[in-house]
Amino acid sequence: MRSRTHLHDLLVSTIFTEGLDAEPDLWALGFSAIWIKGADLDTLATEWHMDPTTRTPCHLSEILDRNIDDGSNWVAEVNGWIAIVPGHADGERLRAASEGGREVLGIRMDITGHEHFEYARDGRMVASFEPTFPDQRYGEDPHALDHLMAGLRFQLSEEGGPDDRVEQDESVSSALALIGRHTGTDIATDWIQARHSAFRPAAQ
Repeated sequence: MRSRTHLHDLLVSTIFTEGLDAEPDLWALGFSAIWIKGADLDTLATEWHMDPTTRTPCHLSEILDRNIDDGSNWVAEVNGWIAIVPGHADGERLRAASEGGREVLGIRMDITGHEHFEYARDGRMVASFEPTFPDQRYGEDPHALDHLMAGLRFQLSEEGGPDDRVEQDESVSSALALIGRHTGTDIATDWIQARHSAFRPAAQ
């Protein structure tokens, strides 16, 4: 049986491979990822200032080293969705990226210890919340993804016994699982562990 923090732990162990000097902390890293549906790869490469001619095979486990070395992004295509890591998409940019009938999902973490989950569609921010404080939701339809949340556990809690407490890592795992459910993919095997591509930045 997988642990409640499985996806968080898998992401950490994948991003922070042996030999890297960085501490295994997604918040200190400022990890961000974005998933987009409704745009082709060439269009997104232009919008995210990536050079398609530099495309090379790449696992997510390689991207931190490559990003530090030459600013590369990891780009993955699955089931009609395109993921970009790092996404560096704050709420406004994520909303803008959804214009023209697109759907966009994003998760990002910051050095203050907060994480943000956002879902935008066709130029509108549909739902936005912190996985550790899901009751404080924002957007035009804050509960639009509730039907996909069955069995997921969010929010830090001081109440209940040790089996009921929801820790931060579990909240992040639940957010990743929610992305998998909405995209109709397996977050572990389709995204985190699969071989996709690296793109270097386009020349300025």
